[in-house]
Amino acid sequence: MDPLDLLPMVFARPSEALAGARALLAASPSAYDASIAHQVTGIWERDFGDLTVAVGHLRRARSLARRSGSAGREADALAALGVAVVYTGRTAGGLRVLDAAVARGEGLTAARVLFRRGRVLWVLGRHREALDDLRRAVPVLREAGDTIWTARALTLRGLVHLASGSTDQADRDFVAAERLWDRTHQDHDRAVAVWNRGGAAFRSGDLPTALRHMDEAARRFEALGTPAFGLSIDRCDVLMAAGLAEEALQEADGATAHLERMRGQSTTRAELLLAAAKAAIAAGDPDTAVTRAWAAIRLFASQRREWGEAHARLVLFRSRVATGRISGRLVRDIAAVATRLSELRSPDTVQASLLAGRVALTLGWAADADAHLAAAALGRHRGPALARADGWLAQALRAMAAGRARGVLHACRRGLDVLDEHRMVLGASELRARATAQGAELAALAQQMSLAAGDARGMLVWSERWRATALAVPPTRPPDDHGLLRDTTAFREIAGRAEAARSQGAPAPALEREQRRLERAIRARALRTGSAGTAGGRPFDPRVLLDRLGDARLVEIAGIGGDIHVLVCGGGRVRRFRAGRAAQAAAEIDHVRAGLRRLAYGAARRGGDGAEERFRLLATGAHRLQDMLLGPALRHLGDGPVVMVPPGRLHGVPWPALPGLRDRVLGVSPSAGAWLRAGDLPPPREAGVVLVRGPGLSTGGAEVPLLARRYPEAAVLEDGTATVSAVLKAIDGSLLAHIAAHGTFRADSPMFSSLRMDDGQLTVHDVERLSRAPYRIVLPSCDSGVMEPVGADELLGLAAALLPLGTAGIVASVVPVDDAAAVPLMVSLHEGLRAGLGMAEALRDARRALPPDPLSQATGWSFSAIGAA
Repeated sequence: MDPLDLLPMVFARPSEALAGARALLAASPSAYDASIAHQVTGIWERDFGDLTVAVGHLRRARSLARRSGSAGREADALAALGVAVVYTGRTAGGLRVLDAAVARGEGLTAARVLFRRGRVLWVLGRHREALDDLRRAVPVLREAGDTIWTARALTLRGLVHLASGSTDQADRDFVAAERLWDRTHQDHDRAVAVWNRGGAAFRSGDLPTALRHMDEAARRFEALGTPAFGLSIDRCDVLMAAGLAEEALQEADGATAHLERMRGQSTTRAELLLAAAKAAIAAGDPDTAVTRAWAAIRLFASQRREWGEAHARLVLFRSRVATGRISGRLVRDIAAVATRLSELRSPDTVQASLLAGRVALTLGWAADADAHLAAAALGRHRGPALARADGWLAQALRAMAAGRARGVLHACRRGLDVLDEHRMVLGASELRARATAQGAELAALAQQMSLAAGDARGMLVWSERWRATALAVPPTRPPDDHGLLRDTTAFREIAGRAEAARSQGAPAPALEREQRRLERAIRARALRTGSAGTAGGRPFDPRVLLDRLGDARLVEIAGIGGDIHVLVCGGGRVRRFRAGRAAQAAAEIDHVRAGLRRLAYGAARRGGDGAEERFRLLATGAHRLQDMLLGPALRHLGDGPVVMVPPGRLHGVPWPALPGLRDRVLGVSPSAGAWLRAGDLPPPREAGVVLVRGPGLSTGGAEVPLLARRYPEAAVLEDGTATVSAVLKAIDGSLLAHIAAHGTFRADSPMFSSLRMDDGQLTVHDVERLSRAPYRIVLPSCDSGVMEPVGADELLGLAAALLPLGTAGIVASVVPVDDAAAVPLMVSLHEGLRAGLGMAEALRDARRALPPDPLSQATGWSFSAIGAA
């Protein structure tokens, strides 16, 4: 092999190049060839090993190159050495070495050296200087027909354009580079090309495509056996934009730990610390953010990297504001960072000016606040969607400070419209739900303005504007592929084995690790799914709601400034009432839910005297909770049916336990819009009833045989036939499904909440693959109706997955229930359904028919009717 072939190989097949360099050194090479071998070894150590070792090899390469008498060889070795010295944190020294390399090189070699100096300048955030070097290098590389180095230079130029916010120019360079890489065998650089396409997709707002490219790039790097810390940094940005801040923090901290173990580049460590700081503040952990940000600032400063230092200082200031530590000096410090970011042409300039304006507003500095917010508001018409939304938020805050109510509402509307566009690019329901966190403050500002104006109907409209939006359209179904089938099949088997081991008191860490790995793989496929381009339907119109309600009342609850406000809709009006404090209500909800759990699994189950006392305490707590959640609104509910529309964090309330709602036809819906959509759903024609009995129930699913006699034409799946695939096929498009199976709600990962079938867990991911969910579905298992609040006011869970897929009515429990006590309730419920009643009315009648003992009554209170059918 020609020694010169080793240099391109170190980026294509690094391990082979390293082996070749070592073999070359063992063969007593000439000074020229030995210089190449040491340079290859140094590059490998620089990128994948020990920087100190790398610098030693590269100094040796330079010395041997000088001895060989080749100016071009010396310039090339100097360039590699300069890059490594910069990566150790000695920025000035590294740049001096690179300057010497530029002066030493000629022609093609000089162009290659200019590329490497440009790359270092990009790392340092000196983007204009980097572009100057690349403008000199690219024409020379092209004219020489140097495919590999031209592709590298175009890739780098694209990255510089990205950092400067020129997404279109970056994309053109990446596409041109990818075409060149396809003509080479540079596997490492081809993986980088896929990674860069992910970065461009992210900057253009296409998160699913960004995740898809980045996951593919990670797979390629893993196959090459090379770590990709920069890819982890970019993935953190994508995950945060998707509302997955905790995952981003885990990714950044994990990559940092790996880098430290291998004594990797201090420049990369600074970038990872910055990524971790941004993720921590997004995850609501400002103390961790402060620690990471300070560490990043010290590294960036020592490396003379103004770009990174300015961004790290912005995160530090955001963290201080989050902890409540504000001052006039902080306003000035943030303003200085905003100015520097503007000079650096950073998209984060908007965020910095917005932060300075917020703090100034809090301090009462009206003129300063307006100046900073005006600067931030300039970003509302350009840049990525999230930056434009920040610009509209700044405009809304300006208008609010000036007392211009119309201006506030206009800015809030425009900002949420921008976020709607961003959200609808996302195909996965989880991403859509979590991404709404970006608009929470805009929606809250509009609600506050409506409240201040005494406009109850306006409060309803703005409450609906950003509530349960992910349920307005079904998620895009992920494409059928063998990998997904393999992973889901393996997941069910492994999860079942792990659960069996735990139940026998013998935890199996290896099985649990494999289960988590498979969960990550399945979830990653879902998150990479792009949108089908569906819209969320017509805007919410209160007049349509009031016309539809008739003698019913819809009660929408909103939390504003820590207070609970109740909007009672019906009788042609929307009326507002103030109830209790949100924090006190949250504590009481926990007490009531705990009381129901104790009755399901405690003294009531054993028939002891303690059950009556527990029941009395539960009833007293439910009465207190009613006062906190409804207050004076209770007296204005009329005599007809009631639909409760709580915010996401109140969906775990057992509403039938509240004494004023206990004997009513009572339904629950994530939003008024969702209730209207459910009411518009036509029942399927020629569709039947499906009864499912899963394994391991304490009663053996005793209601299913009883129901099978009442529905003689029903499809019954039990005793080994209730597999996940069989159940999904049977319930797809059915009129009514009753699934008696153990339910598990996963607060840590709601999309893996599940029902246990004969061959394993049927998860929310499985449900989302239905063409149409059952028109009505009854889920008597524990926690089957629990939904996790995420984003601004969104929900994830089994019930949340069914509603956008065509389910009009659900009966499910919001707390654990006693299986035996649920059997008579379920039988009575179906008697009502067979008699033509809706879900809410049938459930009300079923509760009335229960025996008066505490366990039966508590069981009745634990179930809710969700939807409109």
